[in-house]
This record gives sequence, structure tokens and C-alpha cells, in this order.
Amino acid sequence: MSFPDTRMRRNRRTAALRAMVAETELGVHRLILPLFAVEGSGVELPILSMPGCFRQSIDRLVEQARQAVDLGIPAVLLFGIPDRKDETGSAGYAPDGLIPRAVAALKAALPHLMVWTDVCLCEYTRHGHCGVLRNGDVDNDATLPLLARAACSYAAAGADMVAPSDMMDGRIGAIREALDEEGFLHTGIVSYAAKYASAFYGPFREAADSAPAQGDRRGYQMDPANSDEALREVELDLEEGADLVMVKPALSYLDIVSRVKWEFEVPVVAYSVSGEYAMLKAASRQGWIDGDRVMMEMLLSMRRAGADAIITYSALDAARLLQNGWQR
Repeated sequence: MSFPDTRMRRNRRTAALRAMVAETELGVHRLILPLFAVEGSGVELPILSMPGCFRQSIDRLVEQARQAVDLGIPAVLLFGIPDRKDETGSAGYAPDGLIPRAVAALKAALPHLMVWTDVCLCEYTRHGHCGVLRNGDVDNDATLPLLARAACSYAAAGADMVAPSDMMDGRIGAIREALDEEGFLHTGIVSYAAKYASAFYGPFREAADSAPAQGDRRGYQMDPANSDEALREVELDLEEGADLVMVKPALSYLDIVSRVKWEFEVPVVAYSVSGEYAMLKAASRQGWIDGDRVMMEMLLSMRRAGADAIITYSALDAARLLQNGWQR
């Protein structure tokens, strides 16, 4: 049947009807809020390139997480910025380090909150790379046991999921083996399986103080030109024991999100990164776009592509809109 018997606009007439026939839902339970922990007490340092985001001491971070819980957000993802750094990132895997203490505080105050922890050395090394340097290059195999130690220290503090973002080959297997040996059988692994060497990470590197002192990360993060390679990365990580897989960035890689979801039929996380957030906020503040509508459209596009969960710096803003009955 065709026009005039078929009129596609009939199902678009009212908000209630549009909601009833919508093919994609966006709920608060899909959102994960990234948080940046620093040492001290009462510390809340604005991140200039990410308006509304902060580096926070653990006490302030717990209060921020409480706001997230009150809005229905089920999980946070922790990053740590230590006071001291060294060549091997030892503050990243110290049992009494910043992240284990943050995890313990969050679980004590908000026991039902899911706490995810980023696992990488870039925030903890003087050189800013994601692993141990040997002759100016990242030594993949020497890095694996350090990542495993970090994952175990976070699990011991109570982390629900550990999320290795370093892109070292074999890291998922090494972490899974170490977790199991230490008795953390129920600690899940969220693999940054398809993490691209993207220019969209710029504001995050200010936030986490993690820009490489020399060189870049193109030798271990993925080439933005490649799509089939992402499927190989995901397949290998699943074989090594990943429970969830991630695509990062999200907005410019929706085709990867979709391919991963339909190829493997596993839970897929999309990371809407700092550059996406910064562009949204900048354009909104200039009055060039309707910030709320564009934000929700971006998040919907990630869900439509196949993301089951979305890590986003907009989580609090999006949750408030959803709680207040946001309608497209």
C-alpha cells in the first residue's frame, strides 16, 4: 500500500503516540558517570575544557556519586590522578592507592552503586604512556603483570567491574587469570576492546593529566581507518574472558558499535568521550544549538546503534531530563 492509503505521519501526531511506537528507549539505567579522584579533602577543581566536570577528593566524589544514585544512575567509572608519578605507574596498583580508597569509600556510603574502575598506567606514569617504556617504546609483556596487580587491588577494595583501557595485547587474559587466582571470581571485566587513537580525547588528557610526554599512542591504540580490526580485537578479548566490551569513542564510531553488537550479540558499552562532551557544551553555551536536545539525540544514536550502556559526562544532565519526563 502507498499514499494516500498509507500515511506514515499518522504515528507521529502526538508525543504519547511517538513514545508508544518508538523503536529505541533511553533510560537512566543505561548511563554510567565517569569521575576523577584526587588526593586531599574538600577538593573540587573545575576542568576548564569540560564544563560541569571536576577533579574531586574522595569526600566530594562520594557526594557527586550520591547525586547520581538519587537520579537513578546505576554506575560510576573511576579515574585517579595521584600526587606522585614514576616510570612504572606504581601508584596505579598500590593496594592503599587513591582508587582503592575511593572504591572503598563509595561502597561504604552507597553499597548498591556499581563501581567500575579504569585500569591503565597512563595517569600514573611520568611519561604518560599506558605501559612500561623500554627504549622509548611501550613494552607490552612487561606491562601485563602491572595491569593485573592494579585490577586485583581494585577488586580487593570492592570494585564491581575493572575496565582495562591500555590496549596491550593479552591484557584481558592476564587480568582474568590474576583475579581468579586471588579469589575475585565475580569481579567482571569491561574491556576497552575497540579503543581508537582519537583526537577526541583532548579534554580528558587535561582532566587526567595523562598526555604522553613524548610520542603518541598510535602504536597500541587502533587506527581510525579500520573497522574489521575492531571485530578481531573484540573476538580476542571475549576469548580471554571479557564480560562486556567497549567501543571508544562513540559518536564517530557508531558503525563499530553496530558491527560489534550484531556480530557477537554480547553486551556493548559505548564511551561518549570528552571531546564529544566539550563540543556539545561549547556550542550550547554559544547558543548555536539546543544543548539538551542535541545531547539526548547523541545518546539515542548510541542506543540505536546497539549500545547497551553509555559512559557519558552528560549522565547527570541526561538523568535529570529523563526523571522530569523528557519527551522527544
